[in-house]
Amino acid sequence: MTDKTILVLNSGSSSLKFALIEADSARTLAQGIAERLGGDAPSFRFGTEPARSLPAQAGHDQALGELLRKLDGSQIHAVGHRVVHGGEVFSESVLLNEAVVREISACAELAPLHNPANLLGIEAAQRSFPHLPQVAVFDTAFHQTLPVKAYLYAIPYEYYQRDKVRRYGFHGTSHRYVAGEAARRLGRPLESLQLVTAHLGNGASACAVKGGRSVDTSMGFTPLEGLVMGTRSGDVDPNLHAFLSKRHGLGLHEVTEMLNRKSGLLGLSGQSNDMRTLLLARARGDARASVAIEVFCYRLAKCVLGLCAALERIDALIFTGGIGEHAAEVRSETLAALGVLGARVDATLNEAHGAPDSGRITLESSGLLALVVPTNEELVIARETARLATSAD
Repeated sequence: MTDKTILVLNSGSSSLKFALIEADSARTLAQGIAERLGGDAPSFRFGTEPARSLPAQAGHDQALGELLRKLDGSQIHAVGHRVVHGGEVFSESVLLNEAVVREISACAELAPLHNPANLLGIEAAQRSFPHLPQVAVFDTAFHQTLPVKAYLYAIPYEYYQRDKVRRYGFHGTSHRYVAGEAARRLGRPLESLQLVTAHLGNGASACAVKGGRSVDTSMGFTPLEGLVMGTRSGDVDPNLHAFLSKRHGLGLHEVTEMLNRKSGLLGLSGQSNDMRTLLLARARGDARASVAIEVFCYRLAKCVLGLCAALERIDALIFTGGIGEHAAEVRSETLAALGVLGARVDATLNEAHGAPDSGRITLESSGLLALVVPTNEELVIARETARLATSAD
């Protein structure tokens, strides 16, 4: 069978990331991004070429038109879209049609910053590629296997029944990919493994994966719940909104914005949401940067231990994402806080970001096996798209 070439699109409100991927071989043929769309100075970058300016107010359609001038459109078999929120409606990837687009739009209430932006990319791609099958791959779908005890909040049940207030989880494509890749590296069936996966970037979440299925995760109704992140606070006391409102006269929206955009590593350090910057600052003796890193690692370790409640054992802890894959100090400090699991870091392997064959960063004698596994969310989207596009032929 000919390897299907899939165009993967990740659309934001003012950006459009793209990758052209051969689904079977996992080969990336091209990638790039259009940024500041709809503004005065939009730009387009293809591969390693320098970014080029687009006309003022250029949108997603113009960005795709620019992409088509770079590509041979006839080589594209299907288009795969990252969609953040599928609610309870979508537990797996689906071929796009009018009914699916309506459901994605209906889920926008649950993800007002993401789903409308994802729809912009879908609508533009449908105009640019009207004859190609197109597929939606949902961040939340992987977590639709959470049991009721893991996804319900202890609030009046009517809010779940009426408003679908529950824990959904995010980063599902990443958690799914690294769990499968860890199984491959370990030479064991995914169905036999019980793992904790930690996707650590500007956004961060952890997931308990049992037999290839998500059984608990740190993010909840929104991506604000859970771990400390770049600019997001993660878990805080729910009464914090009322306290800050009374003490400082802040409105509900202002507190929510603060927790999403001014907190996390940025809020603690007072200088940056970038872990690389903070590690350099700590090395220079910056106390606030040191505290931010310490809180990040402690809260991650605490979350890992909590997720173990969803498992009978933990066969491996997987680090992935920009921080998880590249910040050796974060990994070692997190594992140091997991001594109760018998974690013992191999300093040499950790500094090398994992053994070449497996990604292992712990000693052979360690009670907890920890691996570094680079994520590839675009490949998951490409393979899901190829699978569904084939079934539609």
